[in-house]
Amino acid sequence: MDANASIPVFPGGYLIGGVLLMNLLAAHATRLKLKWRKSGILLAHAGLILLLLGVLLTDLLSTEGTMRLNVGETRNYSEDFRAVELAITAAATNDSPLVSIPESLVAEQAEISNPGLPVKLRVRSYWPNCELRKPPRARAQSRGAVPGPFAQDLVLPEITRGEFAGVAVKPLAPVTATDLRNEPAAVVEVISRKGSLGAWLVSTAYGAGQSFDLDGVVYELALRYQRHYQPFSVTLLHATHTKYPGTEIARDFRSRVKIQRQDTGEVRESEVYMNAPLRYAGFTFFQYQMAADEKARAASSTLQVVKNPSWVTPYISCALVAAGLLLQFLLHLVGFLVKRRPA
Repeated sequence: MDANASIPVFPGGYLIGGVLLMNLLAAHATRLKLKWRKSGILLAHAGLILLLLGVLLTDLLSTEGTMRLNVGETRNYSEDFRAVELAITAAATNDSPLVSIPESLVAEQAEISNPGLPVKLRVRSYWPNCELRKPPRARAQSRGAVPGPFAQDLVLPEITRGEFAGVAVKPLAPVTATDLRNEPAAVVEVISRKGSLGAWLVSTAYGAGQSFDLDGVVYELALRYQRHYQPFSVTLLHATHTKYPGTEIARDFRSRVKIQRQDTGEVRESEVYMNAPLRYAGFTFFQYQMAADEKARAASSTLQVVKNPSWVTPYISCALVAAGLLLQFLLHLVGFLVKRRPA
């Protein structure tokens, strides 16, 4: 057997869903006539078509992320761990990005300019998944490659500024499992009108970004997981994490949160727990995980945040299918009873 042989790609959701949709539409156009006796079938098929369209809209329009909060912490954004962005923020903007650059542009390793940026960014290197390691001091003085046993799997990029100068990068294969995360990193050179300000290494493995000063303003450059901002803030008031005695099975995961909206002045408190999500302003908050900090002093809660404009379509489509099947059954039943009635 050829070691380089690959398994062909199986049909995906778009292909299968498109074929099903075309089949239903073709059946309506060629075989099913607009008759009262077929109204139940037509209604059931309409529900199936709506279900397929709802799945398509969900894939195109929905956003999903997580919001991790310590007790007392407030946030107004969720993070999507399947997407990465390169963000530049200023101290006066309260962590709101001046410009957010998607991963697709960063991966091109080209020069990036934007009217909202006071500088240009030149991506020298990019790794979709990697580990950061500190080589011995003697080896950290070299640039381009790490000699000796490190040469095969470690790279020492040219980093001139920031706290990661001299750090080695070990490239890793990207992961696709849902319980694993990629930790990308990039070496980004900042170029002002006066010339290069230096090259920084940024990585999602470390929460803090790399700062630089330009004309008296401090900016922060960070490679982070893509953020979805909400028009309100969420504060974790209390986290309940109980398990069944003698087991690791969750008994009660519960988060008491406070939602504040500055534009309307609304303040409300609510609880989010297993199988009881919170719906607010088009967003749905699910209880996802519970944890404690490294010293086990403060509990933290992770909420899964989903925004799906077409979330109601499955309920409507299922109701249409059920109503169509019931109507078709009643039509056949009535017709059968009429035929059995003696003349």
